[in-house]
Amino acid sequence: MTTRRTRPAPRPPEGTPPRAELARQARQVLADAVRIARWAAVERGADTPPRPGPGTAPATVPAAVLAEERAAAALDLTPGQIRAGWDRARLAGLVELHGGTVRPGWRLHAWDRDDSAVLRGWVALFDAWSLVHPASEGVAPSAVAEVVEAVPQVLSLLQLSQGPVLVPALLDLLGQRVEELREERCEVPAAGPAAETAGTPAANHAAVGLPALLDWALEGLAAVGALTLDPGAEGRHATLTPLGNWAVWVKLEQICVAAQSPAGNIEQSAEDMLRGCARLTPGPARAEYRAWLAARTLSSAVAELLAVARGEDALLRGLAFEALRVVGAPAEAEVRATVAEPSLRPYALLWIAEYEGADPDDAQEVLTREEATWLWVDTAAAVADHGESALLVRHLESAVQGTVPALLDEVRAVGHPRTVQVLVALAAAHPDPALAKAVRRAAFQVHTGGA
Repeated sequence: MTTRRTRPAPRPPEGTPPRAELARQARQVLADAVRIARWAAVERGADTPPRPGPGTAPATVPAAVLAEERAAAALDLTPGQIRAGWDRARLAGLVELHGGTVRPGWRLHAWDRDDSAVLRGWVALFDAWSLVHPASEGVAPSAVAEVVEAVPQVLSLLQLSQGPVLVPALLDLLGQRVEELREERCEVPAAGPAAETAGTPAANHAAVGLPALLDWALEGLAAVGALTLDPGAEGRHATLTPLGNWAVWVKLEQICVAAQSPAGNIEQSAEDMLRGCARLTPGPARAEYRAWLAARTLSSAVAELLAVARGEDALLRGLAFEALRVVGAPAEAEVRATVAEPSLRPYALLWIAEYEGADPDDAQEVLTREEATWLWVDTAAAVADHGESALLVRHLESAVQGTVPALLDEVRAVGHPRTVQVLVALAAAHPDPALAKAVRRAAFQVHTGGA
């Protein structure tokens, strides 16, 4: 046994209010969202008041509008306040949508008695500030993404200043960080006449739009209660609220903890990190995923994990989706989009089922027989590449088919690119000569294209 020195629990900055006071402030910020969530829980099973989005079918819009009107009348709020509060309730985890049904989230059940649940709900809202206060239409998505990625540095400056900071100073820092991000991506201006004027305001449209994007970011952070914007004698300035100051400190602590991750995967690529976690048990592996995620923007981390999942290594594909389970809600849209990809579909369907509340042991029921067979072959490929022969033999018992002949028929039909290698490895590993011979025959048939 190795004795590991434990890191003492860090203390928040001097002057930070007690957790009970922070939770009181968070409850105040989310008061309307909680009222709407509780109303929706009472109305459970009826029409819900979500704002119709781009993917909402036209037939459901009137029902959503009627639900907004009912909620507005019941809670004495305007329809606009209902829509805003509903968005906040979803982002803070106060409600969960399962199909067309609303379910109260666990945080709503614990709202009045658990300060930690309240603060976690508010931090989830804080993380989603750019969704609470969307950027204006017409702004380039890439410019918005750059600002979202650069905002943590702006917040760090506000926290270190321990007081108001003039908006022009924040603009200078934001501009520097955006330039750094572009340099990291090796965005070199093209040679030619256009490059000669690249530094001028007329040519650099991104620089011209940066003040407006900073205003948008500050207003979004103010909307979730993270900071205040005030006019002053020297100009407009921003100040972190106690909640915002505490949240920035929490984020910095997460990065510090991530840097001390036990397996040392913090600086690795997603592929190398997953390979490093392959021999860990589930608990330590999840700790490594959290550490790795804490040091990155979630959007880039999700994209990197899915890129690994699209690769040829079946073991890393499964581990990538385990890491995506740790990500949770922020990965939902990207995971749902992969349902259309045959190689990722079974993994995505299981992820969605568990995300929507299904027990992991029962989630397999969402797969068709063909999808379950494809997943069985993919998992067998992972075992053949990285596991032991005995594991491959035991994996045979997990197939949904009742007999080996039925399994072989369906495996041959499913068209997995690793079918031949899996069958050959299984034949070599199985102790029963007759069964091994049948599996080898099936591998040969697949290899030669026979029936």
